[in-house]
Amino acid sequence: MAYSVNAGFNEFLTKLTPNVSESEAAKSHRQSIESVLKRNFGIINFFRSGSFGNGTSISGHSDVDYFAHIPVKKVKSNSGTMLSDVRDVLNNRFPRTGVRVNTPAVLVPFGTDVSENTEVVPAKMVSLDEDLGFIYGIADGSGNWINSCPKAHNQYVSSVNDKLDKKLKPLIRFIKAWKYYLNVPISSFYLELFVTNYMDGDSLIWYSIDIKRIIGKLYDDNLPDVRDPTGISDYISPCSSSAKKDETKTKLLTAYTRAKFAREAEEDDKNKDAFYWWDKFYGGNFTSYG
Repeated sequence: MAYSVNAGFNEFLTKLTPNVSESEAAKSHRQSIESVLKRNFGIINFFRSGSFGNGTSISGHSDVDYFAHIPVKKVKSNSGTMLSDVRDVLNNRFPRTGVRVNTPAVLVPFGTDVSENTEVVPAKMVSLDEDLGFIYGIADGSGNWINSCPKAHNQYVSSVNDKLDKKLKPLIRFIKAWKYYLNVPISSFYLELFVTNYMDGDSLIWYSIDIKRIIGKLYDDNLPDVRDPTGISDYISPCSSSAKKDETKTKLLTAYTRAKFAREAEEDDKNKDAFYWWDKFYGGNFTSYG
């Protein structure tokens, strides 16, 4: 039973967090994928990354991501060719799944449940950091390679999460839920870094206030590229095309209006009305009042 907005968000978080069966489904295809990549590329390491690896995934919407560390002698100079090679190998092994390139990864869509979708990111070693281990190069979408270090990004998000009483990762989930429920064509990784960067330095998180602030900031600043706070990658873009950026801006304006009405209702102690507007914000998926 939820009568306060804060209680509503806490209940909503339970809905957004993948359950045990989803987590197991996400793991179920790992061994077969790793085996075929070892046979064909001699991969050095194969490890989970992305939102499932960082505790910010959304139930029913987040797939599972793996980095596949390919030895130098097997790496193609053109990252697009490398993606195609990995796609072909995985397609031969899983011919009925519809394997396709989804830069910087190759997507293997097992089953009908998104949690069974697996994305494999072909990665080459760029350098070795004393604290972070391998710095990798991954495909940039134009045939070149860009630097990436999942461990550094995870440590950054976790450090800010710790400073904010473990409320940052739930806040990221709430923002990502808006993306998925409203079909907003914005990068999940971008949102994770934007929210973390925006909240870094704050002393506390209040979900309803900060969701409204973040949505407003994204709109007012015209979805700015985000500089990788770890200094490893270059700027991170919000969308893969100008058309998708325009669509995202339109949906941000609608979202901000709904969040604004929700906050005004909460401030006036009209919690039932606040629940109504948060339900609109999340496309009919928010916690029910009462």
